[in-house]
This record gives sequence, C-alpha cells and structure tokens, in this order.
Amino acid sequence: MEEHTGNLALAERPTDSAPPVYESTTPFRSLRVRAAAIYCSDGTVGDQIDEFLRHILDTPLCDRLAVPGGPASLSSSSELPEETRGVEEQLRFLVRVHHLRRVILIAHAPCAFYRQRLGVPDESQLPRQEEDLKEAARVVRSLASLLVDAYTARIVRARVRFHQVSV
Repeated sequence: MEEHTGNLALAERPTDSAPPVYESTTPFRSLRVRAAAIYCSDGTVGDQIDEFLRHILDTPLCDRLAVPGGPASLSSSSELPEETRGVEEQLRFLVRVHHLRRVILIAHAPCAFYRQRLGVPDESQLPRQEEDLKEAARVVRSLASLLVDAYTARIVRARVRFHQVSV
C-alpha cells in the first residue's frame, strides 16, 4: 500500500457555511493497495463483492469500476465496442494515476446484462462468463503489465459463492 498524495488540506477547508447533510463514521484512509476491481453494477451483489474484496482478497481500498456486465464490457464477444472503449479508458487512467499492479475481474450469475443485452439465458451464463473473463484478462494485460485475477460469483440459496477462474 502507498499513501495517497492528493492535497488533503484543500478538502478540509469549508466551501460554504451550510452544515453537511451527512458525515461518514468511517475514517478516511489515504493508503492505496494499487489494485482495481471490475464487476457488475448490480446492487444486489455489491455488499457480497465488497466483503469478498475486503476480507478474502485483502483489497479493502481497491479502486472500483462497477459497470453493467462487469468484465463483459472488456470482452470482444460482448459486441458493444463503445462500452469496451469507455471501460478501457477508465482502466488506463487508473493504471496511470494510481499506479495499479493488480486487477480483479468478477462476473456474477445470473446477470441481467447477459440475459437482456447479450441474449444469454441464465442457465448458459457461467460458461460464457468464464470465456469473457479470459478475454477481459487478455485486454487488461494488453494495457499494462498487471496481475489479473478472475472470479465468478454464483447465487445459490440466497448466498453468493465465489469461484476462481484460471485466466
């Protein structure tokens, strides 16, 4: 981890006299783990993914790219080139500015993005997601020399189970 080098003194200056709407009870931590996670923006699995990142992968302060379909947005098989370019640009920025060393890719099933945008029925999503994770890992590695880990998150009996995918 490395210390955040932004100008924290600027953030401490009040910009106006209005009281804050809310003040977080979680202290600000300026350390960076030099990792990013790319996963689906579906809020129903967000808490479980955060728990997995924090407690199992030990990346509590990683950068996050939460987009519909998650890593599918980096796969050429997604047939959505404009979305792929946008996520690649965001990742390039994070690699450059936050000096990333590691990228974590997480796909979850069932996923509405696969069902609605890509036409993949729920029962066929896992094999497709594993292929998309492999393609996304190749894209990530083409951007920079990064360690890439990939996982599927499977919803089973009201729980989310994470499985590593070899990429």
